[in-house]
Amino acid sequence: MLLVLTAALTGGPDALLARERAAGAQPAPVPAQWLPGGDPRSSERPAAIGPGEPEQGGVPEEGEPVAEVRALWGDGLDVVRGERSLVAGHDAPPGLLEDLARRADTAGRRVGGVLGGPVRAVVLVPASAAEAAGLAGVASVDGLAAVADDGRVIVVPEQFARLTPVGRDVVLAHELTHVAAGTEGLPVWLYEGFADYVAYRDAGLPARTAAAELAAEVRAGRLPGGLPEAADFAPGADAGRLARAYQEAWLACRFLAAHLGEETLVRLYRDAQTYGADRALASLGLPTGTLTERWRAYVRDQLA
Repeated sequence: MLLVLTAALTGGPDALLARERAAGAQPAPVPAQWLPGGDPRSSERPAAIGPGEPEQGGVPEEGEPVAEVRALWGDGLDVVRGERSLVAGHDAPPGLLEDLARRADTAGRRVGGVLGGPVRAVVLVPASAAEAAGLAGVASVDGLAAVADDGRVIVVPEQFARLTPVGRDVVLAHELTHVAAGTEGLPVWLYEGFADYVAYRDAGLPARTAAAELAAEVRAGRLPGGLPEAADFAPGADAGRLARAYQEAWLACRFLAAHLGEETLVRLYRDAQTYGADRALASLGLPTGTLTERWRAYVRDQLA
């Protein structure tokens, strides 16, 4: 496991994921192509989102999140509003908040398109990783690019700035899906896989590229035996295994969307929050054992 920040940002997705899990946050896998020197695809992708119905004009009210940072940041606070977003920063560099607001507006439309309702953004941009950790209530955010916390997304400025534009969008889309959709009562594979499904949906990458670590295992004849368990995502897990767990979860949700439809995937997610994942899957005629069998075949077909 690579724990040095520079190694995490230049050594591939597994290192950054390990750092994110260790910090106790909801991490978004960051493939090597999202990092400097990687795939410079279009930056017109989803970014900042948040839950709730739009106010008049679609812009969130400042409310509690901004009141909190206004008390902390004082005269250093800047607030930028997009069409459906609110981005608050502390001594942010010129143009950053405006850029995030534009990305937030795009993300709200795209994520809302998946979830089936309006989505709006509250994004906080502290001046440092130390400030980000304080806002998130964690000891450290080393290696994180963004954190989903209490109905808002907190950007970690040092790490976020080093991602490519598409990398920023993927990280934000993953974290912000957690904010918009919630995770309570769900198995880890479902809420992490669903967040990745939303994050990668418009990224334009083939499965073998987005799931490079898992693809290498499949080509070597080693298919996963079952859906990833909570322990596979736990802090301190082997970095390579951690990367593959996220990829397995993503492909499980991608399989469900491909074979049952995206609307059914969203309905499954919501039903699982209410009734549990096993019951929700069974109601679709796809008990966990059957899903596992068909998902393994899908993984082989996609990655071999």
